[in-house]
Amino acid sequence: MQAVVFDMDGTLTDSEQEWDVVRRGLAEADRLAWPEEATKAMMGMSTPEWSAYLVETVGLFGSAEEVARRTIDAMADAYREGRIPVLHGAVDAVNRMAEIAPLAVASSSPRVLIEAGLGLLGVRDKVAVVVSTEEVARGKPHPDGFLAACDALRVDPAATLAIEDSTNGLKSALAAGMRVVAVPPRFHPPAPDVLARAHAVIDDLDALTVDLVQSLFT
Repeated sequence: MQAVVFDMDGTLTDSEQEWDVVRRGLAEADRLAWPEEATKAMMGMSTPEWSAYLVETVGLFGSAEEVARRTIDAMADAYREGRIPVLHGAVDAVNRMAEIAPLAVASSSPRVLIEAGLGLLGVRDKVAVVVSTEEVARGKPHPDGFLAACDALRVDPAATLAIEDSTNGLKSALAAGMRVVAVPPRFHPPAPDVLARAHAVIDDLDALTVDLVQSLFT
């Protein structure tokens, strides 16, 4: 194994529900009904993708850029106000993995929110590379973000481990050719057929042990 790449939202921080609360709040403010499929559809999308979805599919008022800014500002407020919990075992898991391999984060969040999340965890110094999918051509489920992280670390994706929670995130890491550990969340767990393709499935990050990781590469 040459490196470990973590997702952020839903994997290290329990932020997926807050994203949903913020987006639904924007729709409610514009007096719009929330489409049943919208929450799952946007998981893993890059900022340009989900902001366009909110305008074109949900019907939010304003341009995609304006909707993105309203959403990101509200999420930044949530971090500042301490409304984003750290997931159980996240800090220890990052520290364990940092002892055996270089680390990266490949997330669909904008960089400002990734940095806020790493600051909340207190592990910014452990992470060598940060890639936001708004900085690559396509968001998850496409592999672009994970491949960019591997490229920045100068490692082979096939010799790199991805830690993910969502359907689109798992698809993204698998499409990049990585070994994948899934940590299914309570909030919108991944599709069973996609979860079955993960190389390991764990209940929480306490189970992301050195022995488990090494076993996936033998």
